[in-house]
Amino acid sequence: MAGQHRRIYLSASRKSSGKTCLSIGLLHTLARQGVKTQPFKKGPDYIDPMWLSRAAGRPCYNLDYNTQTSQEILETVARGSVADYALIEGNLGLFDGMAADGSDSNAALAKLLQAPIVLILDCEGMTRGIAPLVLGYQQFDPELQWAGVILNRTAGSRHESKLVHAVEQHTDLPVLGAVGRSPDMQLAERHLGLITHAEQADADQRIEKMGRVVAESVDVERLLDLAGDPVAESEAGIPASVPAPDLRIGYAQDAAFGFYYADDLEWFARLGVELIPFDALHDTDLPEIDGLWIGGGFPETQAEALSANAPMKEALRDRITSGLPAYVECGGLMYLSRQISWEGQTHGMVGVVPGDCVMDSRPQGRGLVELEATSDFPWPEVPSGLQVPAHEFHYSRLENLSGDLRWGWQVRRGTGTAEEMDGLILGNLFANYCHLRHTKRFEWVQHFIGHVRKSSEK
Repeated sequence: MAGQHRRIYLSASRKSSGKTCLSIGLLHTLARQGVKTQPFKKGPDYIDPMWLSRAAGRPCYNLDYNTQTSQEILETVARGSVADYALIEGNLGLFDGMAADGSDSNAALAKLLQAPIVLILDCEGMTRGIAPLVLGYQQFDPELQWAGVILNRTAGSRHESKLVHAVEQHTDLPVLGAVGRSPDMQLAERHLGLITHAEQADADQRIEKMGRVVAESVDVERLLDLAGDPVAESEAGIPASVPAPDLRIGYAQDAAFGFYYADDLEWFARLGVELIPFDALHDTDLPEIDGLWIGGGFPETQAEALSANAPMKEALRDRITSGLPAYVECGGLMYLSRQISWEGQTHGMVGVVPGDCVMDSRPQGRGLVELEATSDFPWPEVPSGLQVPAHEFHYSRLENLSGDLRWGWQVRRGTGTAEEMDGLILGNLFANYCHLRHTKRFEWVQHFIGHVRKSSEK
């Protein structure tokens, strides 16, 4: 029998307002209190969900209008929330999105989920002016449900009191907390956003510090009281029984590679595959596997160590050139290239992809993309001309590509790898710059497994 959970949506007036650090701190606080809280993240994001998962002790699921229908989003939240509460962290600002009508904004998602909104406000340089800002957000869409506001980056008790007075005197929203400026509420960033927890030895200590700040600065009990009405959990889309695995697929999981959607990982098990993690930085050989998957990540920051691990590079090169079915995305594509050049240094990589990876100071591909399958698409049951939504975010490009190249994707919107093409086909290797997600719009895990099974039978 399904249980029930309550929902709360953390959003902000604009990006970089401190949503993620507050979400991390809140999830950690709730976990310490024994409150089961399921995290979700809006949009095609990998790094924030890593931190949210670590803080909550539960996998974080993405909610993305680009790859999911509204019904699938509802099913994802209902199915994933085997917990007391669902905490959804937005992206950008509350009313921001790609669609001009706001149909893919945080506000639209909060309404779809019937989740009351906690508006996080970066208060640097503001006092009384916070009131018309809050009023404007309330009046812009009267259909939204509101829980309250959290004042972030306040400059001391005097500043905080002015802000609280302005909000309480001129609006009907409660102030649920005021968080002062603190180094404990910061995470290091670089070109792709936050640095992943896998690259920081003190990740758990950072999370604990954020939790301590939130526990001291936010009325967590009141925030939970203002969460939405209980919603029934669902088992929609979950197979009645999971088949015993008959395939083993290895995937890179380490400081260099970690961009995987939680539900994509789960789909492999549902479809009869055992995922075997390996460490490209330290392992000297691949496990016994029928297929290979390397997701995105930061091979450029780990390039020296990846390059130095000659046995792993040799193992990958031998297995892939011998016909091992493999799928790689972005960082995985970079790793399989001949070399990576960044910040004046060049390091040799696996050398299966006939190109050189060069990092740039500006994004070379960024945003939502639309892919169209070509007649050469290598996986079974994918018809030529199929339109597939995906996303890309890379500061690197492939140069000096050589040979008679075949491609699986025509890039209808976006950048891809070369000349509006993506999905390089080299034997049984399929290499994307774009990131796919297994949804009803394109069940890529199933198609890839079909490719592995077909190759195994041969």
